[in-house]
Amino acid sequence: MDLVWPQTRADISDIHRVGKRKAVEAAMRSPLYKGRLAHIDLDKLDDPVEWSKIPLLTKEELRAIPVSDFHDAFCIARRSDAVEYWRSGGATGRPLFYPRSATDMTYALISFARAWDLIEATELDCVHISFPLGIHPVGHLFARSAEMRGIGTVWCGSGNNTPSMGQLDLIAELKPTVWAGMASYGLHLANLAQANGIDLRSSSVEKIIVAAEPLSPAKREKLERMWGAEVFDHFGMTEAAFVSGESASHDGLHVWSDLFFVEVVDEATGWPVPDGETGSLVVTPLFSNTITPFLRWCSGDLVSLKSEGSGSQRWAMFPTMRHARRTLGFFKIRGVNINHSDLEDSMFRNVAVLDFKAEALTTETGNDVLHLYIEVQPGFCENDAMSSVISEIRARFENNPQITVLPAGTLGREFEASVKAMRFVDRRG
Repeated sequence: MDLVWPQTRADISDIHRVGKRKAVEAAMRSPLYKGRLAHIDLDKLDDPVEWSKIPLLTKEELRAIPVSDFHDAFCIARRSDAVEYWRSGGATGRPLFYPRSATDMTYALISFARAWDLIEATELDCVHISFPLGIHPVGHLFARSAEMRGIGTVWCGSGNNTPSMGQLDLIAELKPTVWAGMASYGLHLANLAQANGIDLRSSSVEKIIVAAEPLSPAKREKLERMWGAEVFDHFGMTEAAFVSGESASHDGLHVWSDLFFVEVVDEATGWPVPDGETGSLVVTPLFSNTITPFLRWCSGDLVSLKSEGSGSQRWAMFPTMRHARRTLGFFKIRGVNINHSDLEDSMFRNVAVLDFKAEALTTETGNDVLHLYIEVQPGFCENDAMSSVISEIRARFENNPQITVLPAGTLGREFEASVKAMRFVDRRG
């Protein structure tokens, strides 16, 4: 399949003009939207005021539909039109399963195939796929799109598909040049390698693609340090496909605005925020919406968007996005908001901490407490590691955490079986 790239921003504007109308017309066929779009003037959709009248759609709204009624209540094509189903990848709540048509899959694979151009992969490369393989689509879409581009593939899946030690053996034996998986699992593989005397920095892997969870600067630094490879952050969602990705210039995530109409809005008002400011990500698929008519889908991600791209590559005309990494929320403990991404940064920058998990608990006395499960880096004293973590949490978050030290590899085994690592868990009431 040849990739089709728009030549100018005017081309993209033309795509939006046609695609937005088709997206609204498709949604009007869904029972979910009955009576909700009658006030929309289809001839004025290029007017931001008119477009903003369309209500935002959230995962909570879709989850309110009983599973047995989902297709009839939301979808606009027959069940027999679906060639596969995709599982939503959220870490909380009941997962949703979206039917995809052959047309949807064509455009999904176009979006994923562009990932390999972004990292400048060629037919000389081989990619080791460690994304989960199953009803969640990210792993098989990365693999299938790589094959479309003539790139060799090793379909390992997560540690639940292929044991982690077996994956390390395959990296040594098959010598892939690219590793693709969730950042948390990449760190687990690196930790496991270190524990078994394997130095991944001397492996054949030169580039790493991560997706399916926010990538903090601290996590990126640790991945690059332990693997000795260049990290590329990519972003997508099961409601759309591969939406944006990082190129070798590392100047933000290039948004495929020819395939998706992307907005950053004030979630309370639905109005766009100024260029470059942080707001809620809203996505409308323009082509992969033949069964599920997602319209102004509010993903829950907080991002910023610059409308002007940069550079001279084919993707220079596309907007660039940066993830604020606040999707997973925060714990409020003893009156203090502990942002998950800030906590993750603190833990991964601590050289004594190999891995961690955080839980919010209520003690027998009724007090809320932050409980941290940590694995200690080899060569560090457990008591010293605990003291350094407690000091950092007290200074930065004004809380006195409980600490449990786990044997190395415990958390990795727990995380590797999940679509997304449950690193932050609220166990209160």
